[in-house]
Amino acid sequence: MPLWDVVDVTSPNVARMNNYLLGGKDHYPADREACERLLAIAPGARSVAEGAHRFLLRVTSHLAREYKVRQFVVFGAGLPTPVDVHQIAQSIDTRSKVVYADDDLLALAHGRALREDRRRTVVVQADPLQTASLLSDPAVHRLVDARLPVAVLMVSVLHRIPDPADPPGLLERTAGLLAPGSFIVASHLVSEDAWVRRQADAVLLEAAGGRWGQVRPRAEVEPFFGALPLLAPGLVDVAQWRPGSDRTAGRGSRAWAEYGAVAMVS
Repeated sequence: MPLWDVVDVTSPNVARMNNYLLGGKDHYPADREACERLLAIAPGARSVAEGAHRFLLRVTSHLAREYKVRQFVVFGAGLPTPVDVHQIAQSIDTRSKVVYADDDLLALAHGRALREDRRRTVVVQADPLQTASLLSDPAVHRLVDARLPVAVLMVSVLHRIPDPADPPGLLERTAGLLAPGSFIVASHLVSEDAWVRRQADAVLLEAAGGRWGQVRPRAEVEPFFGALPLLAPGLVDVAQWRPGSDRTAGRGSRAWAEYGAVAMVS
């Protein structure tokens, strides 16, 4: 069955909305209309999306250079971007292995066409709640040795996890599957304005096909990392996580931001 027969392009989609916010070309009128609704509620949404993507790339570079991580699993991978995790990791060490995981059909199709080489990079269908089964998947196991350090990247993912799935416990459960010296990178959309949270959640719930968690205030996100030790500077606006010279994407605001951290598994 052709992909276009199973992918609904008449309804908004989170992966395609993010592509639009990042200046990509893989989106449709429904996605653009939903983004404009979101931008009317949270005018900083585009800048925050750019900041989250840059955070993802900076973290990949930092872990590859400073901690010699050579295995990466990227959840909520979304649609390919001009610069991706595998390009950063493999530019530092060509032996680096990257697994992109998503449960969106269009993201999977584009990812397999543009990211996958099956020697060092694969694209698989999975969400963060399926980490255990993903690590034992033959296509993944061939690349990733779970007995060695792995960086699990969940950037812009935590707010998508429905509450019944226990998003506050997700990171610690994931840590229990990983070898010492591994890392978990995660971020969450944050707003201190209750009206913004309600309105944005309504837009994003539709775009996620009903499978959505919620935008939270920062105080509710802090416990998600539990007792996991965090690399400095801890849980911060992603634009402020070791920005170095990468200051193109501005910080979020009280009304709309994304907070993230990098946890080490000991």
